[in-house]
Amino acid sequence: MQQFYSSGKLLLTGEYVVLDGALALAVPTKFGQRLVVEEIEASKLIWVSLDEQGNTWFKTELKFENHSISLQAQNDIEISNRLLDIFHAAKELNPEFLKDQKGFKITTTLEFPKNWGLGTSSTLINNIATWANVDAYQLLEKTFGGSGYDIACAQNALAITYQLKRPSDCTPVEKRIVNEVLFNPAFKEHLYFVHLNKKQNSREGITHYKKNTNNIGNAITEINKITQNIITCKTIEAFNLLIEKHEQIIAEVTQLQPVKEVLFNDFNGSIKSLGAWGGDFVLVSTKTNPTTYFKNKGYTTILKYEDMITTVY
Repeated sequence: MQQFYSSGKLLLTGEYVVLDGALALAVPTKFGQRLVVEEIEASKLIWVSLDEQGNTWFKTELKFENHSISLQAQNDIEISNRLLDIFHAAKELNPEFLKDQKGFKITTTLEFPKNWGLGTSSTLINNIATWANVDAYQLLEKTFGGSGYDIACAQNALAITYQLKRPSDCTPVEKRIVNEVLFNPAFKEHLYFVHLNKKQNSREGITHYKKNTNNIGNAITEINKITQNIITCKTIEAFNLLIEKHEQIIAEVTQLQPVKEVLFNDFNGSIKSLGAWGGDFVLVSTKTNPTTYFKNKGYTTILKYEDMITTVY
């Protein structure tokens, strides 16, 4: 039996513009996904996905045929085809993967609800890549796409900065710069994560961003400064000013309204969108406990910063 584990992710700064080379601050979450591989006698892959309650939310079977993998069971065809695509991509990157056509039962277990947006796909990609002995970033590119920061989070236990360096004449290959950073805000007891009751499709968010970007160079320069300042920020007052400025810059780039203006314009504190705007979690910064405020508005998933993020260095 083999076991693999990957951490979930949250992008605190640089959403959208990370795709174009901005310096982003990302944090692995305490919640992740586990993948267990067990050999079986039958020459097929039995796949079982469990949610955070231990309930099966997806199950399918893949069969070996003529040295290739195909669907055997037709359960939830969209997810089954996506899984098949991942295996095909992994074999393309490593032709030796599953070459002997041994049978396996694969069980994945999430530690967070699927609609939280903490990386159901990225943690899966990283786990399969580790099992298949392939580059997780390449596997991501061949399947879901994106900046890759979520893979970096899956592979790290503590906060990181993430930046893409685009190809140039002297460096024709894109480079990812991942650095572990000390990010343990002194005011973390005043930080919360609130779920917006829906999962944002990051691919849709990226498509919208690509259609609406303008003045991106100046925006990236400003976001880089904000990211660096947030890492070293000492007070909640300074932190709030930084995330509010960040919200305005991304709003101008994407031509979307900041979430506080749309949903929480009477809130006494600062609120920042995370990742693709419109869903998943927001970061809330306030000196007073915001639980009653958000519950009264119908948002019941409210986590303290330390309940979501590992802060021990």
